[in-house]
Amino acid sequence: MKIEHIAPADIEKRSMEIIEEELGDIELAPEKKNIIKRVIHTSADFEYARTLRFSEGAVETGLDALRHGCTIVTDTNMAFTGINKTALASLHCGKRCFMADADVAAQAKANGTTRAIACMDKACTLDGPVILAVGNAPTALLQIDKLVRDGRLHPALVIGVPVGFVNVVHAKEVIMQTGVPYIVAVGRKGGSNVAAAICNALLYTLTRK
Repeated sequence: MKIEHIAPADIEKRSMEIIEEELGDIELAPEKKNIIKRVIHTSADFEYARTLRFSEGAVETGLDALRHGCTIVTDTNMAFTGINKTALASLHCGKRCFMADADVAAQAKANGTTRAIACMDKACTLDGPVILAVGNAPTALLQIDKLVRDGRLHPALVIGVPVGFVNVVHAKEVIMQTGVPYIVAVGRKGGSNVAAAICNALLYTLTRK
């Protein structure tokens, strides 16, 4: 294989060109394309071109939330760290991860639940529009479904991409029936890196011209 000599500043651009070439005849809706390419760029997995599902208007709903200074809540510190803080700040948005909070740990222990469930409960206390980015815990998606149905939580967008084997597929199917805007990776694949990539793709749509 021939080595390509690419300037550091151009590596991402060249990567996106390669992804575009290798997508070949796969047709992607324009509003979804940058998100799917960003996830492929992060994972090197072209299966996401077929497995990422978007509810009607989900991309525009997510972008509108970012335009109005939303908070992105993640279920892992890895996803939290991966979301571009400079792009967030330029839009007057914020990001939160409650997983390490003492009150979340105490609530989870008292209730015999995962911390991810307690994190989603705490998200109900936030003011303004909220995007929920779940890359690890299917229990977070199931709790979002419950909170939405109880009228306690009204997310602008749910990014549902937990990875794994236990309840993962089911939780994704549930959140797609909840009635909230969603971007979901159907099947077992996903991860915190994918959740962050989707958030960044939305951010870059507004901040990179």
